[in-house]
Amino acid sequence: MSLPSTAIEPLRFREALGHYASGITVITSHIDGEPIGFTCQSFHSVSMSPPLVSFSVMSGSASYPKIRRAGRFAVNILSDEQVGISNQFARRGTDKWRGIEWQESPLGNPVIAGSLHWLDCEIYAEHVAGDHLIVIGEVKALNLQEAAAAQPLLYFKGQYRNIAVHGVV
Repeated sequence: MSLPSTAIEPLRFREALGHYASGITVITSHIDGEPIGFTCQSFHSVSMSPPLVSFSVMSGSASYPKIRRAGRFAVNILSDEQVGISNQFARRGTDKWRGIEWQESPLGNPVIAGSLHWLDCEIYAEHVAGDHLIVIGEVKALNLQEAAAAQPLLYFKGQYRNIAVHGVV
C-alpha cells in the first residue's frame, strides 16, 4: 500500500496563499545617489519592543543587495489610489522611479508621495528561508498620514481590492 504524495504543487500553493488578503507596500532605499525600490506584499509587524517589522524578498532580487548595502529602508504603505505605483515597482528592468514624486525620510530613504503611511527602518536581521530572504528592520521613524478618507491598497486572489466597496464588518 502506497501513501498519497505529500508534495505541494507550486501553483496550487500559490493559489491557496492568494486567499489571504494582504496590504501592498513599496520597500525603498537610497545608495550612491540612486533611489531603489520594489513592490512587496509580504510585510508585517514583528515586535513592539523594540519596534520591528519584516518583509520577504526573493533571493534573486536585483534591488535587495543594494538595500542591504545601504543598511536601511523605508516601508511605503500604499493607498488604494496607488495601483499604478504598485505595478510600476513590481516590474524588473524598467525605470521604476519615472514620474514618481518622493522626498527623503529622516534616514535618507525615499518616501513616495501619497502613501498612507511610511516607516523608516535600519536592517536588524536577515534570514534565509527557501527561495526568499526574511528581512527584519528596526523602525527608527514613522509618519501616520491624517487623510481620513484614504484606504489601503489590498491584494486578494490575484487582484487589487478596495475595502470601501464592501463596507465595515
